[in-house]
Amino acid sequence: MVKKILRFLWKAMLWFFGLSILSVIIFKFVPVPFTPLMITRAIDQKLDGQEMTSSHKWVPIEEISVNMQKAVIASEDGNFLTHSGFDFNAIQKAMENNEKGKKLKGGSTISQQTAKNVFLWQGRSYLRKGLEAYFTVLIEFIWGKERIMEVYLNSIEMGTGVYGVEAASKHWYGKSAADLSKREAAGIAAILPNPRKFKASNSSSYIERRKGRIVKHMRYVGKLDY
Repeated sequence: MVKKILRFLWKAMLWFFGLSILSVIIFKFVPVPFTPLMITRAIDQKLDGQEMTSSHKWVPIEEISVNMQKAVIASEDGNFLTHSGFDFNAIQKAMENNEKGKKLKGGSTISQQTAKNVFLWQGRSYLRKGLEAYFTVLIEFIWGKERIMEVYLNSIEMGTGVYGVEAASKHWYGKSAADLSKREAAGIAAILPNPRKFKASNSSSYIERRKGRIVKHMRYVGKLDY
């Protein structure tokens, strides 16, 4: 009986590793059509009796303004171009702040957020964090920085029912992602902590201050040498 269980677990692990690696390889070349969060949000809307709305259009990174790429690096992950998927200094700082009772922050990199958004569910658990680390290593190794940025900007939530930078650009500014100015890109990046609460345009004073800080930090990002 024990041998059968162990044999089953071994086979399950092999299947998991095989399928997970295959999926990462596929999405290195194929646009991600939807994410678990998109499905979850749609189900929530249905259960709440709301109309199921979702705006999402994939665009290649060549059609995404460099301003937008720099804005998310400046706001979300300043060491994105140099770390290997994990910013251990940011993680340590987040842990110290959390221990002091300050506002909880996770210290997640763009790579970690991308791994979570594309392959995993929302929520906090040791299992999900472990899988997030596993997929982060995979996409750093198989995709590389440019593809991670491309998938990140095409998959994250940027408003209520708005996913990806092209849909967000049209929603907030009525223009293509290729044409975003520094201030407009900073506006979208500024709402990412809570895109269903904040507005990228006609923003609150809090978001306007965040925009200013992000624009300032964008100067130090430098050339995007993926």
